[in-house]
Amino acid sequence: MKNGSEFKKGIKDGVPIGLGYLSVAVGIGIAAINSGLNAITATLISMTNLTSAGQAAGISLIVAGGSLLEMALVQLVINLRYSLMAISLSQRLDESFTTKKRLFCGAFITDEIFAVASGQDKVSPEYMYGLAIAPYIGWAAGTAIGASAGTFLPAPVTSALGLALYGMFIAIIIPALRQSSGVALTVLLAALFSTLLHFLPCFSWISYGFSIIVASVLAAGIAAWVSYRRRRA
Repeated sequence: MKNGSEFKKGIKDGVPIGLGYLSVAVGIGIAAINSGLNAITATLISMTNLTSAGQAAGISLIVAGGSLLEMALVQLVINLRYSLMAISLSQRLDESFTTKKRLFCGAFITDEIFAVASGQDKVSPEYMYGLAIAPYIGWAAGTAIGASAGTFLPAPVTSALGLALYGMFIAIIIPALRQSSGVALTVLLAALFSTLLHFLPCFSWISYGFSIIVASVLAAGIAAWVSYRRRRA
């Protein structure tokens, strides 16, 4: 009985996340279609990945003809935070979590799912199963809707709707910029390095995938060093 109530509680807590993912994923689907992918491929990508930033970068990398090594490194850099979230969340898991259950639930950790699960005193496998259902369905269904719409809507309309994805990233970044100078510095440095790598002729030999990696690692490294120096001062 307790397992059933935990599962239902997880579903209830996950519905708002799923509705949010549904709208955002429409932008992912349209972006995939605009990049030359078909609706089935776009939907399958979302069914096997639950990461907005990583998926957007992955789609761009596919279109740019990036290598598998570039794809792996880009996803590692972008999604590394999920490993840290999983480590933090593991402190709240109850004793019924086996290794297999941990591995399975780990595939569904996102920023929002982590935030909600972290608010629980103890997290059971049943709660995590329920919590992940609506976000997963919302993400996959939203991508399918966006990709399907992108196949018959006029190009100007799909281009306009595709901007929703970038609006989502701005909506995520702006609050964090206001709250933390470290985040602001990281974002500005990443934008600066990305622009330099793209426009300066001397960096033309660096591929699209590796330019993302270089810009991200340099920005994060410098921001971490600056933060460390401030704390030591």
